[in-house]
Parts: sequence; C-alpha cells; structure tokens
Amino acid sequence: MGAISDHCLFCRIIAGGIPSRRSYEDDRVVAFADIKPAAPVHLLVVPRRHLASLADVTDGDRDLIAHLVLVASRLGQATCPGGWRLVVNVGQEGGQTVDHLHVHLMGGRQLGALG
Repeated sequence: MGAISDHCLFCRIIAGGIPSRRSYEDDRVVAFADIKPAAPVHLLVVPRRHLASLADVTDGDRDLIAHLVLVASRLGQATCPGGWRLVVNVGQEGGQTVDHLHVHLMGGRQLGALG
C-alpha cells in the first residue's frame, strides 16, 4: 500500500500516463468517467494513494475514506439531482476488477433495486 504502483491501471491514470475524462481532482482523490458506463452518469472516485481494496483500509485511512465518500456525494448532488448510487466492489467475488480502491458513482436514470 504505497503512493503509486507502476503496475496499477488507476495509478497510471492518476499520474496522467493514460488519458481519462476527469470531473474532479484534489490532493487526495481523482474522479473520472468509467470507460464502460453502467448508467448515464458513471464516475469512478479514486484515492491518489494506492490502496488495493476497501479490505486493506486501516484506522489511519479514516480521513481519506471520509473524503472519498464526501467527494462522491458532492459529485452525485451536482450530476444526478434525482438520486445516485455509490458502489464499492471488494475482491474478485465482489466484482472488483481493478486492484485499486474506487467508488462507483452511478445515476442519471432510475436504477433498479439491488439484492
């Protein structure tokens, strides 16, 4: 769990090595459009610091995780006034396909119920 991983797709996007359509960035997180959107609005909110998954978060990451969710909420309010969904996939069985913690922000239409 370091600053940047050369082998991580999202770390390379954050570093600017891979183009993205960014909608927000600050010193702790970056938000960009998902390349395979599941909704009209589908953003990924990603910490700049490499954390493989939510399962790797420690007590020392509380402020970062709070900031991640706060940014996702503000982006949701700005882009999806009718409502939005936040999803964090953890591990292969949980649907995580990139080993870098990220929050999916989806909205822009009626989303079906989960579960």
